[in-house]
Amino acid sequence: MNSNSSSLFSLAHDLLTYGLDGSPIYADQFTRLNRDVYERAIELYNIHGATAEEEAELCLALLVAFAATIYDNGCKQEYIQNVLDRSWEVLPKLSASLLKVRLLTYCYGEFYDESLAKEAHEIINTWDKAGLSREQAEIAEELKGFEENQYPWEELEEIGS
Repeated sequence: MNSNSSSLFSLAHDLLTYGLDGSPIYADQFTRLNRDVYERAIELYNIHGATAEEEAELCLALLVAFAATIYDNGCKQEYIQNVLDRSWEVLPKLSASLLKVRLLTYCYGEFYDESLAKEAHEIINTWDKAGLSREQAEIAEELKGFEENQYPWEELEEIGS
């Protein structure tokens, strides 16, 4: 990834996983990290990659950043939709790769189109299961998490309760 999108992706990923390692969560640090991720996303929003891979990296970083942050200047959903539109244009240009699986997964996480998950699984199924990299294993788990919990902010009633 180019340095700007790579930095945003890394920072947004840190925000998404903040505290999951059992370390304490501090409100001031959480707030600062949220603000930093959101501000960097807004700075990169109008930039486009020179190649399909650079564009995909930017789209991925922006989707992860917008998903991770609690901030919204009133246009966040519009930003997400525009990044999704950019993603639809670049996805067919990408070879079967970790980058494509990541982008498919985060697009899937926005609106749960089964064809996106299916394409991601087709690529994942070509990977050597015994020799998965940390990044490959992580994105496979993220896709599984999105598929198993399509309504993360909804409280679902149990049938028979």
